[in-house]
Amino acid sequence: MIIGAHFLLHSRDPEADRGFFRDVLGFPAVDVGHGWLIFGMPPAEAAIHPFDADAAPRHAGHEMLGAVLYLMCDDLDTFIATLQGNKVICTEIQETNWGFVTTIPLPSGGSIGLYHPKHATALHLNSK
Repeated sequence: MIIGAHFLLHSRDPEADRGFFRDVLGFPAVDVGHGWLIFGMPPAEAAIHPFDADAAPRHAGHEMLGAVLYLMCDDLDTFIATLQGNKVICTEIQETNWGFVTTIPLPSGGSIGLYHPKHATALHLNSK
């Protein structure tokens, strides 16, 4: 039986990005040894999008699906203001047919997405 989902973010500076997830985004974590943090995340949903097969990432010797992380929020402006209070400047908000979207820069130089969805979400489907 599936008990959860675990996703990987590959970072050029994992220690800095782990600190950002812990200290700025406020995600709780367990230390599984040597500062390697595993974060508790909010409820999640998954959507399957097409991609170029030539761009498939590899992990543990196998071709894997690619992934992009978007955190979802119900008040984008307030959350962006909170991030600004931590000296984090998001990209310009764009309106799409699926929501209002921006990106959050991480200390490593990478980014994750942040959006306020316009569409129905599946977040409640696995709640108990």
